[in-house]
Amino acid sequence: MKQITAIIKPFKLDEVREALAEVGVAGLTVTEVKGFGRQKGHTELYRGAEYVVDFLPKIKIEVVVGADQAEAVIDAILGAARTGKIGDGKIFVTDVERVIRIRTSEEGEAAV
Repeated sequence: MKQITAIIKPFKLDEVREALAEVGVAGLTVTEVKGFGRQKGHTELYRGAEYVVDFLPKIKIEVVVGADQAEAVIDAILGAARTGKIGDGKIFVTDVERVIRIRTSEEGEAAV
C-alpha cells in the first residue's frame, strides 16, 4: 500500500477531490496547513503598513491506496491541482506497512 500526501493550493481542493472520486478513492484526509517553498511568501499592505507573509495557506491531502492504484491517484492529483504557476505544491509517496480499521479490526487493503 502507498500513502500519497499532496500539498496543494486551497482553491484547487474541490477539483482534486472530484478527480480522486473519479479514480475510485473512497476516503481522504484534508488538513489546512501553512508553508512555503520556492514561492517564499509575499508582501502585503495592512492599514498603510507593509509586512511580509512568510507562510502561505495550503491544503494537505492524505490518501492511502493499494500500490496498483497509486499511479492513477498521482495522475488525478497532478491533473486537477496544476495551474502552471509557482506554488502549485508537491506530492509525496511513501510505503505503508500496516493499516488497521479500529471499528472492525480489519487489516491491509480491506481496512482502507
